[in-house]
Amino acid sequence: MSVTIRLQREPIDAAAETAKLTRSRTDVGAVVAFTGICRGDENGEPIAALTLEHYPGMAEAEIARHVEAAERRWSLLGATVIHRYGRIVPGEDIVLVLTASSHRQDAFAAAEFLMDYLKTRAPFWKRVERAGATHWVEAKSSDDSAADRWTKPPGRKAAE
Repeated sequence: MSVTIRLQREPIDAAAETAKLTRSRTDVGAVVAFTGICRGDENGEPIAALTLEHYPGMAEAEIARHVEAAERRWSLLGATVIHRYGRIVPGEDIVLVLTASSHRQDAFAAAEFLMDYLKTRAPFWKRVERAGATHWVEAKSSDDSAADRWTKPPGRKAAE
């Protein structure tokens, strides 16, 4: 399986990453791409930027652990997780998750699984910057509920 995990300050080139994941592959029948984008407001109030912080080394290892869990759970042929850190302004990409499989069901499920993990359990911290003030963002119970559904025993892989 082809896996790319990267944390970076620079913008993400989703098209180039998708091309890299599928180049010279004839076994890939589906690629699901999720791009998280910085919104210009939070709870209806305008924001100037987000600042994302992480533990270098630990964050990559934790993401890799969850990519491996996705690979055990679904028939994946490749995965890419690129997460930005530092200051990100509205309209800029925050995260890219790509999952490749022979069939769309596995690619969709794995992408959703990885995003639920990144949203709730990855070692990232988010600070919102508004005109004249900043605050750290607390976890949302709705995100935790979405991630909890993956604690059920996995279904069979498509190949079984």
